[in-house]
Amino acid sequence: MPLVDGSQTSCECGLLRGIVEGTAAPVVILDRHLRHLYVNPAWTRVTGVPAAGFIGRTLGEVLPDVQVPDDVLIEVLADGQPREVTLTGTTRIPSPVGRRLWRAVFHRLEAQGHVVGVCGIGVEVSNLRQYVDDLESAHQRLALLDAATTRVGTTLDVKVTCAELADFLAPSLADVAGVAVVEEEFFGEPPPPPGILRLRKMKLSGPPEVLRRLRELGGPEPYADFPRNSAPRRCIDSGRPWLGNLASDETLQKVIVHSERVGLFRAAGVHSVLIVPLPTAGRCVGIAMLMRAGASPPFSEDDVLTAQGVAARAAVSIDSAHRYSREHTMALELQRALLSEPDGSHPTVEVATRYLPSGRSALVGGDWYDSVALPDSRTLLVMGDVMGHGFQAAVAMSQYRSVLRTVAAAGLPVDAMLTEADRRAARIGLDRAATCLLVLVDPEAGTCTATTAGHLPPLVIRPNGSTGLMHLPAGPPIGTELGAYEMTTFAFEPGSVLLLYTDGLVEQRGVDIDDSVRALTELGLSADDPLEHLLDTLLTELTSGICDDDIALLAARLRRSPR
Repeated sequence: MPLVDGSQTSCECGLLRGIVEGTAAPVVILDRHLRHLYVNPAWTRVTGVPAAGFIGRTLGEVLPDVQVPDDVLIEVLADGQPREVTLTGTTRIPSPVGRRLWRAVFHRLEAQGHVVGVCGIGVEVSNLRQYVDDLESAHQRLALLDAATTRVGTTLDVKVTCAELADFLAPSLADVAGVAVVEEEFFGEPPPPPGILRLRKMKLSGPPEVLRRLRELGGPEPYADFPRNSAPRRCIDSGRPWLGNLASDETLQKVIVHSERVGLFRAAGVHSVLIVPLPTAGRCVGIAMLMRAGASPPFSEDDVLTAQGVAARAAVSIDSAHRYSREHTMALELQRALLSEPDGSHPTVEVATRYLPSGRSALVGGDWYDSVALPDSRTLLVMGDVMGHGFQAAVAMSQYRSVLRTVAAAGLPVDAMLTEADRRAARIGLDRAATCLLVLVDPEAGTCTATTAGHLPPLVIRPNGSTGLMHLPAGPPIGTELGAYEMTTFAFEPGSVLLLYTDGLVEQRGVDIDDSVRALTELGLSADDPLEHLLDTLLTELTSGICDDDIALLAARLRRSPR
């Protein structure tokens, strides 16, 4: 019987040993002093240390870079309760994840009622930890990109957008950040030599004490020129980031070209530079330069990816701002070309005009003014407003203006002028109606004759200081083919001023337009003021610089006869 029992025990021990030595999980047995009594092959493969190198020694003696909580193992020895522990560090076997991580469970071992040590069984979770770390980094990167979306590109101003980008990058990703855009127009400055790329410096952001040392990094000019072998030029040409971690003086010289300015980097404590392009679908609009200084770590691959993501989103905003600025300039030039200056008036009538485009809607619109010199010293003053905004309204405005000039040359009364203009507008197929005000100034008679096609009444400022609105019978807008206009004649003595305007001057949200128009009479305007000053006063008092609608103004004064 004992033989049977011994044989069975030997068989079980062999089975267990086969399981322990065949498993991929590391298994160790430690004595009461935490010295190794046994390690299985899996642990030797993981650590790169043969089994004999462990026997009789503690883990810290064999693998000093692996940290194990010995105090927890002592508690297992003391109370016999199994516990989970975490081991972390590096072994003699290189790992792609760097520091490795194991989770292990330790049990107390007893023989014949005596504690002989502990047994630990572990599993490596380095890849899982790396996955969690990568996931956390991805979440942080997405959060940063999301924040950039709300903080960069809040306006259609290139300078503001570049400043927002620089201020976001420092300190989010760098100690110092600079943004520069490709210079396409040189604004009177000499163009760069052939083969040289010019970047305009837009914003440098960072701690004041560092910025003081970096102000002259690109030179005193508002721009910097880069040859083909420079880092910024290579970054823009290739569309790929350029990284100089713990850069040497020779590497830093590739960033700023001029070797004498490398000392500025060193004085500011800059040790690493990352340059990322600002790419759009067709081209790079500029670069963002990120710098790490002092005790900050070099840039990681994740930093590079995040900086590229932020730069790509910001580039869209910068490009949109660029295109808006160009289109804005073109639109204003178109508006000026369509509107042009009035043909003029007779010497007896002084005229001043002003056009202020909308700041929040279309860049061009349908507001217009005109003055036309007619026979017998008479002058026709015109103010009109095509319904709607944009290029179509501007084109319709130009057509209405041409029609009225043609009609005015026929010598018709002003009410007949509007009727004929209404008929012609319908005949040429203008699909936008327009309000219009005509005022015929007759210096010899000392009168004005006016008619309106749904337009706001003109303001009369008299030499005696009185101010009043010229109330006229309302007619339908021209372009509707409804006709039926009436004219009104009133006295207009020398020295008096007429003010014609469009509704953008007086429209206010939440205020009845009739009340706003009446408020013009309470501004204390003087007929003796220069007309340009009078128009400036109106715009200052009634607008805040940015208007919701286009504003067209025309002021006309009947000059006094010389004595």
